[in-house]
Amino acid sequence: MPRAKPSASSTRGPLAERTNVSAPLDASSTIKSWLVPPKRAQCKRPSDMNEGGDRKRVKISSGENSSDGSDAYESDSDVEIHPVGSCHRRKSALWSLASQMHPVAGSQRPFLSTLPILQSFVSSNKSDVFRCQSVLYDSFLTPPYACSYSHSARSGGAPLLAVATEQGTIYIINSSKRQDWDPEPVHTTLQPHENGIFDIKWNSLDTLLATASGDRTTRISDLGTGHAIQTLRGHSSTIKCVSWDPSHRDLLAAGGRDGLICIWDLRVSENRTSQPVMSILAAHEDVGPNGKRKVSKGKNASIPRTVTGILYSDANPCQLISSGSSDGILRCWDLRVAKSKSAKVKEPACMSSSPLDPTAGQASRRPRGIISLVDGSGPTAGLIFALAADSRIYTYARDSLAAFGNSYTHENLQTNFYVKLAASPCGRWVATGGAGVSGSSFAFDVSNATRTSGPKQTGVELKGHSGDAGGVDWAPDMLATCWDDGMVRIWRADTETYRVCLVQSEEKRWDWCWASSL
Repeated sequence: MPRAKPSASSTRGPLAERTNVSAPLDASSTIKSWLVPPKRAQCKRPSDMNEGGDRKRVKISSGENSSDGSDAYESDSDVEIHPVGSCHRRKSALWSLASQMHPVAGSQRPFLSTLPILQSFVSSNKSDVFRCQSVLYDSFLTPPYACSYSHSARSGGAPLLAVATEQGTIYIINSSKRQDWDPEPVHTTLQPHENGIFDIKWNSLDTLLATASGDRTTRISDLGTGHAIQTLRGHSSTIKCVSWDPSHRDLLAAGGRDGLICIWDLRVSENRTSQPVMSILAAHEDVGPNGKRKVSKGKNASIPRTVTGILYSDANPCQLISSGSSDGILRCWDLRVAKSKSAKVKEPACMSSSPLDPTAGQASRRPRGIISLVDGSGPTAGLIFALAADSRIYTYARDSLAAFGNSYTHENLQTNFYVKLAASPCGRWVATGGAGVSGSSFAFDVSNATRTSGPKQTGVELKGHSGDAGGVDWAPDMLATCWDDGMVRIWRADTETYRVCLVQSEEKRWDWCWASSL
């Protein structure tokens, strides 16, 4: 049986039966020149369109929902909101630093390192901390599992952050910088589930939120009304990841611990409940000599390999890229080519997969699964970054799914089922949470991700609270990290404060947290 995930004792107990549960920069103006986004491009969009699963605990489970050796890293499992008229981030103007040409393998001239900016990240213990209040009477705070900035925030708008918790609650937080004496702003609260939410995503108009939960449903919440307007069914186990189709506002996909990928069309529904219009069974099972995936049934059925990440391709919106829990092989699915499995549900065709597994690239190493998947932009457009169970971040080419020879890691980085990976809007940085005693998050400069030569660059460690750090996400001038003690912490680049914290560390540690690097 997998080891249970350590957590804050004040919040985990009451939910046991209901959850699844270099040198510093010279001036701050230099930082702002990297961080301030340009004026956004204008584009037109169509206007947007104006329940419950079984309770179960997936953190420690048995039977059909328990994990096998290949899945062993899993621990089992008032802000006013306005409709956003900005473009989707893939079509928006990016940060000024990302206006450079994106790197290609073997390029002669590397990008200037921005590691000094990451090293200057600080977080105030008073004005950069937000609390996730419990909805239960016998606990004060609840652990946040995932977070996501709106598309408007990632384009330089109001920094609205959606935080999903163990209790199935969503908090909408305005993470704008405030003074130390200012009270914590009131959060907008939604309650789409009564079980843990493991992934949360905004639609392209920032009017809807999709949530993937341990109750085996994906739900669509309307931010205008504050209610869940659709329940998407089709999975038989915990849903791990969800993604909106950037080219069509009514389409989205989700992957789960049952090894299934479901694609839904929100226009197809009956009494607010929708079944998938396409599904991919055993998406990351082994492929036999006949080219078909091995799907065992009945008494001989093996534990399914979890679908841990899904991305719609930037180059072709009809292609879906996925990762699994058993190895570092990515697979690409063509949503236009499908074979009928029944009268209603079709299965997309697998058009390509990674030629080699980077997680098994060293001698005597077994393959390790992927935990979280994100795509690059700007300087890293055309790349995919994957956090693996061996605590390394691997880089893949989006079109070929081939992995580059380098990876990113930190000596204190550990992973589990709850740790997420996020890429910054500028495309130069990625951040990840971390498990284990240290309770830290980590940030890396990935501008030169395709260069296999040159010095290896480690990341910076962001020490905030005790316990695990799971969900992370970026806005142009800030990084949000979720901690197991019920806190959400915002990190910002501030050279002057960072210098003072280094000189007066004993005094400043009561008021600030700051980055550390090897």
